Amino acid sequence: MFRNAIVRPPASNFAQGLTSVDLGPPVFARAFEQHAAYCAALEACGLSLIRLPSDERYPDSTFVEDTAVITSRCAVVTRPGAPSRRDEVEAISFSLAPFYPVRQSIMEPGTVDGGDVCEAGNHFFIGISERTNEAGAQQLGQILSDAGHTATCVDVRGVEGVLHLKSGLACLKEDQLVVIHALAQRAEFRGYNLILVSNEEAYAANCVQVNDCVLVAAGFPLLEQRLRELGHQTIALEMSEFQKMDGGLSCLSLRF
Repeated sequence: MFRNAIVRPPASNFAQGLTSVDLGPPVFARAFEQHAAYCAALEACGLSLIRLPSDERYPDSTFVEDTAVITSRCAVVTRPGAPSRRDEVEAISFSLAPFYPVRQSIMEPGTVDGGDVCEAGNHFFIGISERTNEAGAQQLGQILSDAGHTATCVDVRGVEGVLHLKSGLACLKEDQLVVIHALAQRAEFRGYNLILVSNEEAYAANCVQVNDCVLVAAGFPLLEQRLRELGHQTIALEMSEFQKMDGGLSCLSLRF
């Protein structure tokens, strides 16, 4: 059960952030409203929010998930793959200090984005991507192992439409994975119950279980219906402006 989440609203220069898609520039006022609705949903799921102020020095800083990996046993401050984002970790580390007095860090030459790390019970899938390199994945895997977790690396470089592992993967229960077709046949996911997402709804694979609810992106009815058929209570949230900047639901908070 999650009790807390760190969030940061988008800054007014959000549109100057990094993106690999061509969906047009985000509308700031709409992004701000969508972020507020997201925060309200987290609170409705029982979380207390640690609200950091927006920071125009870092246009991507609303995507706080990339700056840390948090488990029940440890907290790891990452080293984001994009150089322009690396100083974002300082504020996150400071915010985590009251909860995790001892925090590990990813060190050079390693890079890790939190969006590449999917927790499945005591096991973690670590994506090797354009943002998380092999050195960073190895460091993180060792830290998780030392804390009593297990980890498997999943190379997603070259998978179309997948910036981070969690662009195409989510875990709702320890043995239940939401996965896009391009990743469904991977050996790393054998033995899990897979919920396949159609190619037309691939963006919706980035859904998030928060206690008794699953947050899903609005506008993807097939996946939401399937989740409800499987007994999940869903909350649909508009994410159009964050999608324009490669962002998904998991990106907008650090939950612990």
